[in-house]
Amino acid sequence: MTKTAHLGSESPAETADGERQELETIGSFRFWFADHRWEWSDQVARLHGYAPGTVEPTTELLLAHKHPDDRATVAETLATAVRTGEPFCSRHRIIDVAGRVHHVLVVGDRLHDSTGATVGTTGYYVDLTGRLDQNRQEVLKETLPEVVAAREVIEQAKGILMFIYGINAEQAFGVLQWRSQETNTKLRDLAAKLVAAVVAQGGGPVQQRTRFDHLLLTVHERPD
Repeated sequence: MTKTAHLGSESPAETADGERQELETIGSFRFWFADHRWEWSDQVARLHGYAPGTVEPTTELLLAHKHPDDRATVAETLATAVRTGEPFCSRHRIIDVAGRVHHVLVVGDRLHDSTGATVGTTGYYVDLTGRLDQNRQEVLKETLPEVVAAREVIEQAKGILMFIYGINAEQAFGVLQWRSQETNTKLRDLAAKLVAAVVAQGGGPVQQRTRFDHLLLTVHERPD
């Protein structure tokens, strides 16, 4: 029986090898507060060391994979999200079934039902452990000519992600690619909307970070 939900899975025929490899480091999740039910994308299952469809994610399983030094903090972050319904962002370590340590960024936003009520959280994992090599960067440039043509605005968007989350340029570009594919939005259009929306925001650093987490997951819905 298939246990893991297939959130944001991509077909190998739909993307070049270099892009597909990069997108394997980013995956989606959903969590419903009422019954503590989780859904993991194939990428998140693989990040934890499981073949897609072979494990049913639970809160206990999720916490068991956290690095012992990070487990209590993650548990408190999750408890706060359930209690308040507020978005969250966490950088921590997980240990997969083979014992490999992965440094991850996890961003969660509100999950709404058909009435608009907050019923859970939805978001994504970014595996910060690996980096793109030069060959893979060249593949991306060849298969995504619009990226090269719109370099300036994409570089601005990458810079924002790097500053907000403390990640490197390759990881920031991977996040933009993933949101582009997940929302069926051209990369340069997504980057332009993100930059414009960030410029329009005000408030202090904490407010800006919280708003940016939400913005990253919803900016594709904004009008051009």
